[in-house]
Amino acid sequence: MFNVYYGVMFALVNFILFLICYRLFGKQGLYVWVGAATILANIQVVKTIEMFGLVMTLGNTMYSTIYLSTDLLNEKYGQKEAKKAVWFGFFTLIMTTVIMQMALFFEPAQSDIAQKSMETLFGLMPRLAVASLSAYLISQFIDVRLFSMLKKAFPGYGQLWIRNNGSTLLSQLIDSLVFCTIAFAGVYEWNVWFEIFITTYLLKFIVSAASTPVIYIARSFKFKTEKSEA
Repeated sequence: MFNVYYGVMFALVNFILFLICYRLFGKQGLYVWVGAATILANIQVVKTIEMFGLVMTLGNTMYSTIYLSTDLLNEKYGQKEAKKAVWFGFFTLIMTTVIMQMALFFEPAQSDIAQKSMETLFGLMPRLAVASLSAYLISQFIDVRLFSMLKKAFPGYGQLWIRNNGSTLLSQLIDSLVFCTIAFAGVYEWNVWFEIFITTYLLKFIVSAASTPVIYIARSFKFKTEKSEA
């Protein structure tokens, strides 16, 4: 049960840091968060853990905060700003992949202790990057579009939870299916792949649902230098 309790604390830390980032840096902080979360989630996803007897990858909590960021941008500043954040995350992932693949080609010194560890973390990155870029672009733009549609259908100030959770319900299912298929098909046995897919989707959605109070708190933040465009 350690991973369960620790996972709850891990999610709380992610949410608290997200709120601090937005509180300190405003709208620009959300772009920074999307970029950082895209990179960190793709590093964490290399590690597998077990919860409730099921195999799952790390990175789901951090990745879910990207949806939190784009939904908040859509809510407060409009669809255009949310799409800009999606493209920013797309660029940071490409940048990280290119730079780290080039870094691995340097011949390490005899005294080097980092090369093997970096190969473990970033050796799979080209495949993970293709999986992430494909899943990221497809699911994020679906999420942005669904959120905007739900915003028109459920425009009430107190109906943010419908817009937030409704948009992620479908978009994260597509994200998990695309990512797991490209990243892990043939890497793990079928039963392990299926467990990763199911747990990845469920964990992402649970984290997104748990983040509902966070987006309400973040929406209440006021900044003198910013003007809502929504």
